[in-house]
Amino acid sequence: MMRKLMTKALATAALLALTVGAQAKETVVWWDFLSGGDGVRMKALIEEFNKTNPDIEIQATTLEWGVPFYTKVQTSAAVGEGPDVMTYHLSRLPLGVDSGVLREITADELKAAGIDGANYAPANWKAAQVDGKQYAVPFDIHSIVLFYNKDALKKADLLGEDGKPKGFDGIENFDAALKKLKDAGSDYGMSFQTAGDGGVWRIFYSLFNQQGGEFYKDGKFLDGDNVDKAAKAAGAMAKWVADGVVPKQTDYNPSIALFTSGKAPLLMNGVWEVPTMADLSKQGKLGFEWGAVQIPTLFDQPATWADSHAFAIPDRKGKEISPEKLKAVLTAIKWMNEHSISWANAGHIPAYIPVTQTEEFKTMEPNATYSSLAATAVFDPTSKLAGVASPVYEASANNITTVVNGDMEAQEGAEGLRDELQGLVD
Repeated sequence: MMRKLMTKALATAALLALTVGAQAKETVVWWDFLSGGDGVRMKALIEEFNKTNPDIEIQATTLEWGVPFYTKVQTSAAVGEGPDVMTYHLSRLPLGVDSGVLREITADELKAAGIDGANYAPANWKAAQVDGKQYAVPFDIHSIVLFYNKDALKKADLLGEDGKPKGFDGIENFDAALKKLKDAGSDYGMSFQTAGDGGVWRIFYSLFNQQGGEFYKDGKFLDGDNVDKAAKAAGAMAKWVADGVVPKQTDYNPSIALFTSGKAPLLMNGVWEVPTMADLSKQGKLGFEWGAVQIPTLFDQPATWADSHAFAIPDRKGKEISPEKLKAVLTAIKWMNEHSISWANAGHIPAYIPVTQTEEFKTMEPNATYSSLAATAVFDPTSKLAGVASPVYEASANNITTVVNGDMEAQEGAEGLRDELQGLVD
């Protein structure tokens, strides 16, 4: 009888131990907005994390990119619902903080998790802060780059011995190169999205910052001579269209097709199109050799528009994240950054510097070539009116895109951009 009781007690203890062990596994509810190639790569990373971290399980959901995602995050956080961690564009951070959606990640919490800001590019790490407080951890830098057709550039004597464009620095040289490419037999010298907001804004903001401009400071948009710098940037872009070396009113996909079909030897677009070029080339559907480099310095100093996918924690009202859950979340964030080499295959530059210093990344082309832009990347203005799908993008479409397509003078467009945005502040 005693033996039976002891056996039963041992069995109960074993079952209890298993139950406790099972309960000790921390689940992390994860939301992201990543589709296409980005979505495939992130799902693979999550699967690998779950396999190699048996005490933590990420339960992921992918939602619609853009305004729908951020709206859902805001409404869910307000009622104490939503994820434990989510992807977030750093350009949207000021609005997220202003709306009370994001939870601060303190220096002590970062230190305890082994996350060190020194392992990230200074501008990238700073873009994850608002008023000196940390609200996110960067995962990548994604920017615009200059895609180029090596065969067409070689024909026009614009390809260096290193296989990269030559003679592109300085606005006069660049304008001459675009004309030379068109004269050599191409329909255009370069293509980019001249219709809409994003394609125009990213190039405009790069050229504006190449003049040392300050888009927003102390509650003022384009204050003082910054409006003249904005006009100069917009005017340079408008000249390309007026000269016929860049197509007028061209939507996103057609602007890419002009490059991939060989009709435009240059393309200014995001690093996220690197997989497109790589896949077409691999399939034999690209009739030329291609490359991508940091956009040329056309004015006073190098500067390239950039944003980051980052990881942030929602500030759930009445259902704050527990210390145990926070530890699991920060463990996942740290692991993702340490394993972000596979994310670089999507064209992104890993935010985590130790990954960019690996031999694997240094031999990853064209990423390794244009990764130099991380040192001079310029992020969207720190304002709740800026960022992806923001009033800044809309105002840019209303004014700068209009200038680029020849329907408004550059100075008028720059002043219109300033006044439209300032009207939302005052």
